[in-house]
Amino acid sequence: MQPRPSTLSLMMIAMFAGLTAIGAFMKVPLPVVPFTLQIVFVFLAGCLLGSRNGFQSQLVYIGIGLVGLPVFTQGGGITYVLQPTFGYLIGFALAALVIGFMIARVQVPTKKHFIGANIVGLIIIYAVAVPYLYVSLNFWLHMKTSWSHIFLVGFLNSIVADFCLAIASAILAERLYKVFHSARSINYASV
Repeated sequence: MQPRPSTLSLMMIAMFAGLTAIGAFMKVPLPVVPFTLQIVFVFLAGCLLGSRNGFQSQLVYIGIGLVGLPVFTQGGGITYVLQPTFGYLIGFALAALVIGFMIARVQVPTKKHFIGANIVGLIIIYAVAVPYLYVSLNFWLHMKTSWSHIFLVGFLNSIVADFCLAIASAILAERLYKVFHSARSINYASV
């Protein structure tokens, strides 16, 4: 049986869900897929909260958006699953899960571990988001779009900036990791 989540863990999950929501409004409008800073908080959630809590923070974010709070880049509500960009949100949750898993496997993670985990997370996000974008535009929204156009708007428009954000987030995560890791250790010891 797993220990109950501590108050600090719940607060961190809620905080990163909130930060991801804030990141949705720090955006550069681009055709179809706007560029946002959400991905920074996804990387940090995975690196700092661990696999389970990082994943849960993104599930909370997605959940509050799907129940109707306007925390996504274009609002909220259950019908948001039909939006072309919803695949990025699924990718965010999976990326946080895998990033946290990768970091947890290293006794003392260094900058290269954080960068490597974030790049794997970035690959996961795009591996989910780009096909979702294609399916959404072509089948649900009936906007016939080629794979080359999807590749341009869903990948090429933002991959360089996202790659830079993955590295910057890794550097920041390395600096914050000891504080978060020791706080999590203290909390689990007191449960």
